[in-house]
Amino acid sequence: MVQSVELLLDEAAEQRIRRQWELLAEAGLPGLGRGGRTSGDLDGHRPHITVAVARQIWPRIEQELDGLPFRPFPIHLGGVLVFGARRPILVRAVTPTEQLLAWHRRVHQVVSPCPDIPANLRPGRWTPHITLARRVLPQRIGEAVAAVATDKDTAATVVGVRRWDGDRRRAWAIAEHG
Repeated sequence: MVQSVELLLDEAAEQRIRRQWELLAEAGLPGLGRGGRTSGDLDGHRPHITVAVARQIWPRIEQELDGLPFRPFPIHLGGVLVFGARRPILVRAVTPTEQLLAWHRRVHQVVSPCPDIPANLRPGRWTPHITLARRVLPQRIGEAVAAVATDKDTAATVVGVRRWDGDRRRAWAIAEHG
């Protein structure tokens, strides 16, 4: 399984993404709103921006992550993108800002000794985004885009950081504001 570090959104932005998940579900498409990825996560599947992934995040790395100073910062949610071709993933782009990229570099620096970090999550190769749907059939990708494309680009705030443990199927806060 995977271990990850994720950035959490303010309540209004989280609700906008949840609404997009609902729109996909209403259209009979594979959004993330039904069931999410974990039943053990008290928050259910929350909209997030993944900043680091590894096969395992060791306890000493966990301690370093816990010590990272965090303050909320603004981001901008952009348009709809499609990753992949055979089993496309539908995402909402997150415009890279210096604050977002700096946070990503900080987390990557801490997590970099861990095993099996995907190349596309390394600084300079990372595309910040929020996943809306996975494994969309290629013939239905147009429907999926149409279901969520009416949502306007919008400002949001990163309000917290959490860890996801795919082996134990649970998440917990590393840092959260308010």
